[in-house]
Amino acid sequence: MSMSGRSIRIGRPGGGVVSEMRQYIYTMLRVVSDIERGEQFNVGVVLFSRPAAFIGARISCDTALFEAMKGTACLDDVLDRLGVLEAIAHGEVTGGPLALLDASERFHFLAAPTSTAIQPSPVHTGISSDPRATLDRLFTRLVLR
Repeated sequence: MSMSGRSIRIGRPGGGVVSEMRQYIYTMLRVVSDIERGEQFNVGVVLFSRPAAFIGARISCDTALFEAMKGTACLDDVLDRLGVLEAIAHGEVTGGPLALLDASERFHFLAAPTSTAIQPSPVHTGISSDPRATLDRLFTRLVLR
């Protein structure tokens, strides 16, 4: 069961493959309402799996929480930026030239700190037989309340 190929076949006793586990990496996107106070909350997850040829993002900003934090960031600007980041992840034309990059380059752009109002978490790793379902599970656990 080597990770050098970035995928693992999980078999049944007596033969047959149940599923193929593939390596993935992900980052959470966080809104920092006021950089000086350091208050933040998760608004999205971006997941990339080269072996599965998958990149996806799920983003949702709790606007009531944002407003309750009374930070210095502008809600409309943050929402616009989040929309662009999601478009970049999905390779949509509304993401501009960055959306035309290959999936690995798009992920690494999204995982790099480029803003004070929206910041990525450190990159985490895992394995999954279904990256889309894993993205949904991570989003539900880490972003939705």
